Amino acid sequence: MASSPRSDLTAFRAALALGLLGLSQGAAAAAATDCANAEIVLDARSMEAATRTNDAVLRDVVITQCDVRIQGSEARVSGGLNFESGQLIMSGDVRISAEGGHITSDKAVVSFRDRVISQATITGSPAQFEQKRDDGSISRGRAGTIDYQTASGTVSLTDDAWITTDGKNQISAKTLVYNIRTQSFQGRQKANTPEPSGTGRIRIVIPARPPVEQEQEKEKKQ
Repeated sequence: MASSPRSDLTAFRAALALGLLGLSQGAAAAAATDCANAEIVLDARSMEAATRTNDAVLRDVVITQCDVRIQGSEARVSGGLNFESGQLIMSGDVRISAEGGHITSDKAVVSFRDRVISQATITGSPAQFEQKRDDGSISRGRAGTIDYQTASGTVSLTDDAWITTDGKNQISAKTLVYNIRTQSFQGRQKANTPEPSGTGRIRIVIPARPPVEQEQEKEKKQ
């Protein structure tokens, strides 16, 4: 027996509410978790550094700052190991952990500003994201590109973006933005990229109830 239109509408509203809940706390959460002036720790199996170009190659490397942890098979550093500014290109089994969220991919470009990890752009086939939510459910996402902004705590999924916030309802769009602090998301079209009519829309799939749940609901009403 199919679910009723009323129950589908209720589920749709619940899924949509997840994208709105907690957005007003975003700025306060970002300020509370500011990680300026914290030490950066690098742990590597081997390193080759060129003093003339101020570049370096590290292998089997783990980089941490506050609760941000980045690891991979290889890291190529440009801009110097003092990390005043510059980039670090990670490759090979890249894993990023921050604020309870985890991202895995083939490659990541990590940017530094004033000795702070400011951004990580992760690419893969696909890159994948996961976070355990406060209610015990798991948020999962995947996309061709995932952009993590440390200041705002947002994870932007672009290129065949897909996410599920409760293990059931599935949301897909051109771009999905997930806030790992407020555990909420937004779906939107990527800025400055006009889409042809009929594309770039947000799609929410709410699965039908399993037969067991349908029978349980029927018994409750009797």
